[in-house]
Order: sequence, then structure tokens, then C-alpha cells
Amino acid sequence: MKTIQTLLLTLLAALSLGAAAQEATIRKNLAERLPNLPKIDEVSKTPMPGLYELRVNQSEIFYTDAEGNFLIQGALIDTQAKVNLTEQRTDKLSAISFSDLPLKDAFTIVRGNGKRKMAVFEDPNCGYCKRFERDLEKIDNVTVHVLLYPILSPDSADKSRNIWCAKNKGKTFTDWMVRDITPPPASCDTALLARNVEFGKKYRITGTPTIFFADGTRVPGAIGADRIEKFLTDVKQP
Repeated sequence: MKTIQTLLLTLLAALSLGAAAQEATIRKNLAERLPNLPKIDEVSKTPMPGLYELRVNQSEIFYTDAEGNFLIQGALIDTQAKVNLTEQRTDKLSAISFSDLPLKDAFTIVRGNGKRKMAVFEDPNCGYCKRFERDLEKIDNVTVHVLLYPILSPDSADKSRNIWCAKNKGKTFTDWMVRDITPPPASCDTALLARNVEFGKKYRITGTPTIFFADGTRVPGAIGADRIEKFLTDVKQP
């Protein structure tokens, strides 16, 4: 029995050393050949024989062979399971729990009892955001945390500043998004806008609106009132 255990331990150690050596080879070759490639955070095998996943910038995915001779950027599809493995992996890497959202850099709009919670990253110049806000007006008993996310144009930052620095942020925001009333000029500390954009880059928030519900569910893009209501009803509130 001890002999079998010893053999198994030896085999596991050998496999571990082999994997470490393979990873070292990939890292070394790619660093030498592609010096501008971002620092590799992790190397791991994929379900496809001979293909390795490279994770960079926390949640970006590339693929390579065992020697680092080729670098692939694109989607890896499991055709049998009909699953986009790259998308599945990046979604997992960029998942955010609701409690980890930077809500200190948001303002809130409360409707009804406000018991149900959601958060939205929005650019004031985003047409889809305006459509979303008009639908959101139909939803009751909700607290909406609005994170200004000025990524569409320089004017987005100006409008975001005027909204954030207003005496009544929620009203100024809603007046603009729903009723097209231009936010009056205002000024204050707006460092949070850069923090929101940096947070979005880290967690791959690439468009607006991007919606988060209380269980961490992320919904990219505008959705109608019926779907908003369904998410709020189905999601377990904190």
C-alpha cells in the first residue's frame, strides 16, 4: 500500500514539475519575442489538447501553444457543448459582487419603499441609457445607484460633472435623461469620475448602460421595464 502511495506521490510531483517547466517555457519565449505583451498573470491548460490560456490585465484572454510559438486572440468555442469558453471565462474573471461595486462614488434615486436594489453605469450622452431611464421610471419600490461613466465623448465628462455637482443629483440626472433638460453648469471635486472609469476598465465594462442587480447579475445594454421588473423580482435582495 505504501509503495502505491509513494508511486502516486512521485507521479504527481513529476506532473507538477512538468507543468511548471512548461509554463516557464511559455513565459520566457513570449517575453523575449513579444516584449510589448502585457505581463502574464496566469498560464493554464484549456480543454483543447496543446492549447494554453494566457491571462493578462486581470481578465484579458489570449491562447498559445506549448512552446509559445503562436499567439491567438479570439474566441475558443466548444462545438459539442455549443459554449463560448472564452466568453464564459472572461465573465467569470470580471464578475463583481454587488457589495464590491464603488457605491460611494454613486448617487441614489429611490422610488417607493426602495427595498429592491440595482446599480447602473451610465454615460449622460448615451441614447440607450436615456431609453433605459424612461423605462426605469415605470418601476416602483427600488433604489437605483447611478454611477456616472463618461466614456463616449469629452462632453460626457462635462455633463457628468454638472450632474454630480448639482444640489439634487438625482433630479438633475433624471431631468436630462428623461426630459432633455440640460444640466446647469456646476463645479466641485469630480475625482470619482476617473475612479469609475478605471473601475470599469478593470472589470470590462465596455458600454452603457451596464446594469448590476443585487446578486451580482450583470446585464449589458438597455432592457425594457418588463425585464427590469423580472430581474428585480427574481433576484434575492441583500
